[in-house]
Amino acid sequence: MSARARLVEDYLEAIAAERNAAANTILSYRRDLEAYESFLLDRGTHALEANDADIRAFQAAGSAEGKKASTLARRLSAVRQFHKFLYLEGQRADDPTLSLEGPRRARPLPKVLSLAEVDRLIAVSREGLDAAERPPAERLAAARMACLIELVYATGLRVSELIALPKTAARTKEPLIAVVGKGNKERLVPLSDPSRVAMRYYRKLLDEIAPGQATSRWLFPADSDSGHLSRQVFARDLKVVGAAAGISSKRLSPHVLRHAFASHLLQGGADLRVVQDLLGHADISTTQIYTHVLDERAKAMVRDLHPLGDESERD
Repeated sequence: MSARARLVEDYLEAIAAERNAAANTILSYRRDLEAYESFLLDRGTHALEANDADIRAFQAAGSAEGKKASTLARRLSAVRQFHKFLYLEGQRADDPTLSLEGPRRARPLPKVLSLAEVDRLIAVSREGLDAAERPPAERLAAARMACLIELVYATGLRVSELIALPKTAARTKEPLIAVVGKGNKERLVPLSDPSRVAMRYYRKLLDEIAPGQATSRWLFPADSDSGHLSRQVFARDLKVVGAAAGISSKRLSPHVLRHAFASHLLQGGADLRVVQDLLGHADISTTQIYTHVLDERAKAMVRDLHPLGDESERD
């Protein structure tokens, strides 16, 4: 599969896992985005370099072919959401579709869980791990989920990086692991003590309960084409744990936990450049979106707590 086709596949996998998009929706988006990529290829460009003129030309070509207005609207929606995905994932430093809507709209703030919600999610994921009366397969699945949650919150890994970790990650003696991210760029990410404990416990159960799977090269082996856990399964099971923790499925996904990692670090005083490196963002402007969340909280704090924050109280 080409690198360009992989971008579309990554986007389709993301909306399938995180939005529970229906099969027909995925099929429509695939058809529209394949048409878009084919059009860009004919123009000698691709999605990572396309500009607003390319997108307008794509729509004009569809109109010239006699496509219905509803079809053109759907295609433009698919292209817009695809470019938004590329932007939020740090694949592009801009979103060329914004200019198609007139005045630039404010970028939506990422969904972020509070510290209390993350603590509750982790606590629920750990419940009953040592219960001997639970069926072995159920204990193993619970340990895997607890490990995944601990890891993504400790490291801020992209879900694609997390599920493809090698099993050697569980044997490291250092509080760091090397991760190969987008563009085959390698970076070091931290491992918290709880995440290392969770990995060791999960792998111990895997050796005992499913020794055949334990021989796999992957940290999270599975019966799949890739040989490791899929992002769809992780997203689905995460929502189940979230529901038990009282967190709406609309507010929870693997990517939301990555957001929580970044936002909570910045909230604690971490340097923006350090967080950029940990997340593997090529452009710091992608990381800066998390500061906007803190800015809104800071504004609210000044408004509510500063003696001159509310002008209605002033003479």
